[in-house]
Amino acid sequence: MIYGYIRVSTDKQTVENQRFEISQYCKRQEIVVNKWIEETISGTKKIEDRRLGILLKRMKKSDILICSELSRLGRNLLMIMGVLNECMNRDIQVWTIKDNYRLGSDINSKVLAFAFGLSSEIERNLISQRTKEALARKKAEGIILGRPIGRKSSKTKLTGQEKKIQELLDRKVSYSAIGRILNVHRLTVSSFVKARKLPLD
Repeated sequence: MIYGYIRVSTDKQTVENQRFEISQYCKRQEIVVNKWIEETISGTKKIEDRRLGILLKRMKKSDILICSELSRLGRNLLMIMGVLNECMNRDIQVWTIKDNYRLGSDINSKVLAFAFGLSSEIERNLISQRTKEALARKKAEGIILGRPIGRKSSKTKLTGQEKKIQELLDRKVSYSAIGRILNVHRLTVSSFVKARKLPLD
């Protein structure tokens, strides 16, 4: 049996691109996909929680799993290697299109699979490291990232209620009463009035 496996991580991504790639590849190889497996799920999810896990249990010796690239199998080295290891131990082949691999149970396949998974993991780590370094550089240059430590947000529960609070203050309504009306503590009202310097008369 030949299985075409398609995975997208969000519903905004289309499965059609991967299906087209696999279909065109099979056409060139003069083979036919017997069954398609599609799922919309993050590659970080455990294999057993994905349709891929169910498929692997169903596959038999000499079956072929075709996907657009090895990264469709998982998001980290250990996960990808786990899938490949299971397939190789059971003489199930994994073919990828973009990577142009035909991985079986031979030693060359195992070396290639390991090298690919390792390089993908290293690349993700490098991207993460570059991002951290860029943020650190901006911080060193004095660029403020996000809200400065200790600075409170200018917005509060009472933001936008200035006019109403002022009307209540003009009518000599107490902070406690205003708090009950607006469903906040009287200290919140007091702090808001002082911060906004609302006239009390």
